[in-house]
Amino acid sequence: MQEKLKAFERLLNIMDDLREKCPWDKKQTLESLRHLTIEETYELADAILDNDMEELKGEIGDLMLHMVFYAKIADEKKAFDITDALNAICDKLVHRHPHIYGDVEVADENEVKENWEKLKLKEGKKSVLEGVPKSLPAMVKAQRIQEKVKGVGFEWDNVDQVYAKVQEELKELDDEVKSGDQEKKEKEFGDVLFALINYGRWIGVNPENALAKTNIKFQNRFQWMEEKIKEDNEEISELGLEKLDEYWDKSKKVYE
Repeated sequence: MQEKLKAFERLLNIMDDLREKCPWDKKQTLESLRHLTIEETYELADAILDNDMEELKGEIGDLMLHMVFYAKIADEKKAFDITDALNAICDKLVHRHPHIYGDVEVADENEVKENWEKLKLKEGKKSVLEGVPKSLPAMVKAQRIQEKVKGVGFEWDNVDQVYAKVQEELKELDDEVKSGDQEKKEKEFGDVLFALINYGRWIGVNPENALAKTNIKFQNRFQWMEEKIKEDNEEISELGLEKLDEYWDKSKKVYE
């Protein structure tokens, strides 16, 4: 524990030095750091998908620096400091885990989540959806919305109902595609995605992770195909779909 505290103290001291002496660090504001933090978060997400623990270590450090940086700026504004931020999250965690720090009993993780959302409403939030960030990517946002409303009981009874909803939304999309109304097609396409994300939640599949892995798989297969076509002294744009499908089938055996 002492080594962990010492390392954190070292980071705080370095932050003080940078803010005082480095021209770039001195100029930063909460707003100027925001887009950099978003970028760092995506880099962390990439390290997780790649299962690269060395890279993950570095990205965690980068994000820790950003959190310390924000707290330093807030301290300069006489708003709060890093101690206040850490105590705030500790207090919140203790309050929202009465099954650990109180006498509440829970049967499983679902009851933990339900209690969490109910406690937030008791804390004064007008809606369980207040905590969903506006700037979240749409797919992640849909999943968070579904998880939050589940916490107060707005949920299907079983997975068959959820799958039936997917089928229903696909049929409605097909109808609108045939009708040709672009605005309605977009609306129904959105409904299909929302229903599929919900189905993913029910079967234990994170849609963001699943799509990210599919993107990587497609890229690997397509780039393998490009290399093979070059080795065969062919031009990819001149082969035609039938020949491209042959290469594609071969790539699938390399990247399953």
